[in-house]
Amino acid sequence: MDTIQELLKQEFWGNLIQDYLIAFGVFVVFLLVFKFFEKKVLKKVEKWARKTKTDIDDEIVKIVEKMPHIFYLYFSFYIAIKFLSINTTVSKVIDGILIILLIYWAAKVASDLIEYGFRKLAAKKGAKEKEKTTTYFALAFIAKIILWSTGLLLILSNLGVNISALVASLGIGGIAIALALQNVLGDIFSSFSLYFDKPFEIGDFIVLGDHKGTVKKIGLKTTRIQALQGEEIVVSNNELTSARVQNFKKMQKRRIDFGFGVTYDTPPAKLKKIPKMVKEVITKVKLADFDRAHFKKFGDSSLDFEVVYYANTADYNKYMDTQQKINLDIVSAFEKEKIEMAFPTRTIYLNQEK
Repeated sequence: MDTIQELLKQEFWGNLIQDYLIAFGVFVVFLLVFKFFEKKVLKKVEKWARKTKTDIDDEIVKIVEKMPHIFYLYFSFYIAIKFLSINTTVSKVIDGILIILLIYWAAKVASDLIEYGFRKLAAKKGAKEKEKTTTYFALAFIAKIILWSTGLLLILSNLGVNISALVASLGIGGIAIALALQNVLGDIFSSFSLYFDKPFEIGDFIVLGDHKGTVKKIGLKTTRIQALQGEEIVVSNNELTSARVQNFKKMQKRRIDFGFGVTYDTPPAKLKKIPKMVKEVITKVKLADFDRAHFKKFGDSSLDFEVVYYANTADYNKYMDTQQKINLDIVSAFEKEKIEMAFPTRTIYLNQEK
């Protein structure tokens, strides 16, 4: 017994053997606690998370489950080493490693949560708008770059590095890079503006200056438009945010005005009937709301009428079907009433001298 006591009282590197045994016991105990947490507690929490309506708790459990075993080992080691007297320099190194691990893990957790959040946003858009999710992943990528950069600066700061000069130099370098890439960065930030402001979306029919077509893709730098003729028009996002864009998809209904002329020999009684006839035709046509019909003016070779109605559709093909139906029905109605449509004519009067 005395021999054991003497052995325990022996000193190595400033600590008794019994201190080493206590530290080892603490290391084993905490390692077992962490294992119990991983195998038992975390599994029960995982089962509970599956029963909840939200999936954020499931994501958090997955993140914790992915913690490397080296973290458990080092945390157990760090707690155990506090029961020993160690060199100041060694203590600082051990503390520094712990800080690095903690900052790394905090950044990793935050990064995974950011990715989860943007992934959920992208999933809400559905399969038809997968291309649009490029903006979400770009935002997530930028957010993670800022996060990891901040984590790196925190690590350097805790290691005694003067980050003020480093940040200043990075700022000067960032300005130089921004000036060199100002057009590219302008397009990228414009894509964010297009996403948040939503002047148009994929599938919308827009008119941009002399170009018109359907939006097929909104990328980080450019937007692609499928023209009516079939070709693809590529427009920079910066140009889109600074130009006037007409979005026909946002239109609930469109105002249509058209005209026609009848011959000058049409009797006044029939001229009076024409507005009512046109109203009856348009009222019977689906997707059309009659507004007005008037004898507008005396043309060069016809008596001109003007008609206005509203097409309750944003689809151009449906609008044209509606207009075609109206035109055909007007022709049929005029044929029944024996009203002749006018066409350009010229009458020449000859004065014969006797």
